[in-house]
Amino acid sequence: MAKYSIGIDYGTLSGRAVLVDISNGNEIATEILEYKHGVMDEYLCGTDIKLPLDYALQHPRDYIDVLEYCVPAVIKKSGVHKSDIIGLGVDFTSCTLLSVYKDGTPLCYDEKFNLVPCSYVKLWKDHSSALQAKRLTDLARAKGMKFIERYGGNISSEWLVPKVMHILDNAPEIYESADFFIEAADWIVWQLTGVQTRSSCTSGYKALWHASEGYPPKEFFAELDPRLENLVTEKLDAPVLPLGSRAGVLTKDMADKLGLIEGIAVAVGNIDGHCTVPAAKVLSPGQMLLILGTSACFMTLDERELDVKEIAGYVKDGMIPDYYGYEAGQACMGDHFAWYIKNMLPYSYKLEADALGISEMQYIFDKASKLGPGECGLIALDWWNGNRALAGGSSLSGSIIGMNLSTKPEDIFRALVEATAYGARVIIDNYKKYSLKINEIHAAGGIAEKNPFVMQLYADILGCDIMVSGSPQAAALGAAIFGSVAAGKSAGGYDNVVEAAEKMGKLKDVVYKPNLENKDIYDSLYNEFCFLFDYFGRGKNKIMKKLKNIKE
Repeated sequence: MAKYSIGIDYGTLSGRAVLVDISNGNEIATEILEYKHGVMDEYLCGTDIKLPLDYALQHPRDYIDVLEYCVPAVIKKSGVHKSDIIGLGVDFTSCTLLSVYKDGTPLCYDEKFNLVPCSYVKLWKDHSSALQAKRLTDLARAKGMKFIERYGGNISSEWLVPKVMHILDNAPEIYESADFFIEAADWIVWQLTGVQTRSSCTSGYKALWHASEGYPPKEFFAELDPRLENLVTEKLDAPVLPLGSRAGVLTKDMADKLGLIEGIAVAVGNIDGHCTVPAAKVLSPGQMLLILGTSACFMTLDERELDVKEIAGYVKDGMIPDYYGYEAGQACMGDHFAWYIKNMLPYSYKLEADALGISEMQYIFDKASKLGPGECGLIALDWWNGNRALAGGSSLSGSIIGMNLSTKPEDIFRALVEATAYGARVIIDNYKKYSLKINEIHAAGGIAEKNPFVMQLYADILGCDIMVSGSPQAAALGAAIFGSVAAGKSAGGYDNVVEAAEKMGKLKDVVYKPNLENKDIYDSLYNEFCFLFDYFGRGKNKIMKKLKNIKE
């Protein structure tokens, strides 16, 4: 009798559930639900309360809606009997932070706080804590704290501690009232199992936790802000479980709501990108996963613990057990292109797209794809949402060099696409600089799945073969893989992640190979990109930060 697991993947704008055959990774049924409240970055939902610059909030009820709608839907679609579903896995964008009471209730549910923006979920791309991240980074460097080296020497405003600091500074009543601050992935697992746990993945990459050292000492937090002295013991104190383990089992209440059987295994929560690593069969050193979504992530493995600068961080067993998982990323990828369509596409192009019966995005991609390397005459920096690697990078902004009166919309769009690939090459070159091997690139995400033009351009600029994930829902497939491991072989699943991924992971047959003529041209342009990268990003010219300060 076939056995199945369900992967539940929470993205930036929607959540999805995928029901997967454990024997081969085939996706039997999928259901997607867009979040009712979306991303709140201008006004608080249902109010005229204007949100400050760089806020990106969400409503946690949307996450529960995904569970209660998508899971029953995939069971109904598939025709699979609930008794044959043995495990659940969950992944989430990260760091996506909730403030909750001791029973797990979010503070934004409380009438006392539902008009306070800081009581809502701080989405991963909430960059309002840039000043707090800088304070934390500066103090850690000044005191020679060991943990700062694990994160490339820089703490991002996207992470847990800066976001908590921002809440403390801007809404101290929320900080004082919250019993816990918790990643959304861990919170959803708590809702499923009735037991609060933390993932070694979310805690290690986003909350400064280390398997043998724990969190930074309370003396460090006290020096950061006396009110933070007991942050760990008072607000983060829950068991941290290894990635790939079982967090608990499904409660009767949730089983009834989801149409499942009480007591099935629930995996420890995971980060969406990290969950995709086994799904795309990145299982050993020399392989790198490139995820092209609203932002971009670059993940690779090594047996060694290396002091790599200008990355998001590394965690032992953070992606695949027995390896250090190294992560870097770009804060803007698909968001880059969506920004252009929303704000810059000429109305005449919209009319032409309508006449052809295609989307505006497809239309501008088609026009940009007809240009050759260097033909647009432009170079852009891909920092429309800041830069994750550089100190103070959330204050950096995008730029386009070379425009004149003959510049066309497709020239600008082509330059934006090329910029993301140049930014990717900077990250890969930095990995290699610190002795990480990158011999093989696997790509996942909607753009990797659907856009051959972008993938060929990436192959040309990176100078490396690129293979593509075989699943359109790779993160959810990864979550299902972890669900099968949480269930274990005795229940019909697997006892380790690599064994499960070898059976359930997916790659397409297609391989994008670099065009060497194009690569020569791009190599020249990349040198100019690196000059601009250093000039604006490493302190030679601080105009971007000054402009942002004036705007604020």
